[in-house]
Amino acid sequence: MAHDLSRLSRAGTAVNVSFEFFPPKTSEMEASLWEAIQRLEPLQPTFVSVTYGAGGSTRERTHATVARIVRETALKPAAHLTCVAATRAEIDDVVRSYYDAGVRHIVALRGDPVSGIGGRFEAHPGGYETSTALVAGIRRLGDFEVTVSAYPEKHPESSTFDQDIDVLKAKVDAGATRAITQFFFDNAFYLRFLEKVRAKGINIPILPGIVPVQNFRQTASFARKTGASVPQWLADRFEGLEDDPATRRLIAAAVAAEQVLDLVDEGVTDFHFYTMNRADLVFAICHLLGVRAKAEEGAA
Repeated sequence: MAHDLSRLSRAGTAVNVSFEFFPPKTSEMEASLWEAIQRLEPLQPTFVSVTYGAGGSTRERTHATVARIVRETALKPAAHLTCVAATRAEIDDVVRSYYDAGVRHIVALRGDPVSGIGGRFEAHPGGYETSTALVAGIRRLGDFEVTVSAYPEKHPESSTFDQDIDVLKAKVDAGATRAITQFFFDNAFYLRFLEKVRAKGINIPILPGIVPVQNFRQTASFARKTGASVPQWLADRFEGLEDDPATRRLIAAAVAAEQVLDLVDEGVTDFHFYTMNRADLVFAICHLLGVRAKAEEGAA
């Protein structure tokens, strides 16, 4: 399929991007993270987010990473926060500490059960019971942007699509200002979801979450746990490449580029990339979207 990106410039339409990182566990991973941040910063994303480990396991590292982004870059960071393994008072203290660090954007999530994805979620005694309650709590504490999650293929714990969309509506009513979707590979899921959401009167931005596939087996395994489907055509494209990382990277770039350009053709202009703390694939896809570093634009 051919994609006419020139129509974006003719219409005066800008493509906006945001990036997600995870806090590093080792000095080597920290070096890799900051290499990715420095590579992507010139693209001037709308924001960058830093994830929060299962059971609150990366709380301190998440805060340290976000605080360093505030200090050392011109990026606007969003800190992930969950309801897991903390009381309301403890979570409120984290929110206040982010505000004091200059952070004005939080990604509010219920979080995975302490036992891991697939386990039973139980609210911490004295904690926020749901992501909706967490959103309301954050908005009470300060003038924050609050981003929440959305699921084009339905949250695995929701019994129906209508129930899932009702949960999203409740989060918006509590003060959510943006949603980011779980990653998906079939754009039809996102487009149908967006139609259902708008029909329910939910008008906040719903950013498609895009994951460039660095490792197909890992991505497929995670997708199964989170309720995201993996189409056979995608498996076929990576078949036989387990020991060929160079070709895997080329295929991954082609697959992600095709997905985002198809969405551009559908009128989508905002994209959230799960970077896995690696910049090259994401940078290349942004280049195809016409998102360029300012220095590059000036040299053109």
